[in-house]
Amino acid sequence: MSSPTSSATNSPTSSATNSPTGSATNSPTNSPTGSATNSPTNSPTNNRVHSSVHTPVHSETPLDASPPVRFDTKIAVLLRDDLETWQRLNVTSFLVSGLGPTVPEVIGESYEDADGTAYLPMFRQPVFVFEGTKEVLKAAHTRALTRALPRAVFTSDLFTTGNDRDNRAAVRAVAAAGLDLVGLAVYGPRNSVDKVVKGARMHP
Repeated sequence: MSSPTSSATNSPTSSATNSPTGSATNSPTNSPTGSATNSPTNSPTNNRVHSSVHTPVHSETPLDASPPVRFDTKIAVLLRDDLETWQRLNVTSFLVSGLGPTVPEVIGESYEDADGTAYLPMFRQPVFVFEGTKEVLKAAHTRALTRALPRAVFTSDLFTTGNDRDNRAAVRAVAAAGLDLVGLAVYGPRNSVDKVVKGARMHP
C-alpha cells in the first residue's frame, strides 16, 4: 500500500528537478539566463559592451587632418665628398645662411612653445643635402649660373679665414671657372634645382 509518505517522492517537490528552475541549473545552454552566462558572444548585452570598447578607435580624429604641404621650389646643398665631418657641418651652415636675406619667402613664421616663449623663424621647407665629386660640384655650379638661380658658394680658401670680410676677399680673388668649390647651395623651381644637382647623391 502506498502511504502518503512514500508518495512524496512523486510529489511536486521531488519533480522540481524537471521544473523550469531545475532546467536553468542543469541546461544553461537552453535557458536565456544560462545562455547569457555561458555564451557571451551571443548576448546582446555583451555585444553592446564589445562595440562600445572599440567605438573610440573608429571615431578618433587625427591631430592634424590637413593634407601634407608640397612645395614647388627646392633648397639644395651640394657638398664635396672628400670633406671631413666638421667641414661638412661648417660649410652647410654657412651656405644656407645666405638664402634667408636674399630669398625671404623661404623663411616661415616665428615659433612659440606652450608657455608662450618665442623663438626665431626657420626655413618653411626642407633642405636637401647632397654630396658629389669635385667634377660633379663644378658642373652643378655651371648649371646654377646658366639658370640664374639664387646660389651661395663655399671654397676651400674659406677654411683658412676667420671673418666675412676675408671670406669675400678670398672668393673675389678667383674667377668663377677657377673656384675650388667645396660646397654649393641653390634655390629655385624644383625641376630646375634637380637638374643642377644631377649626378650627385643624397648625403648619407
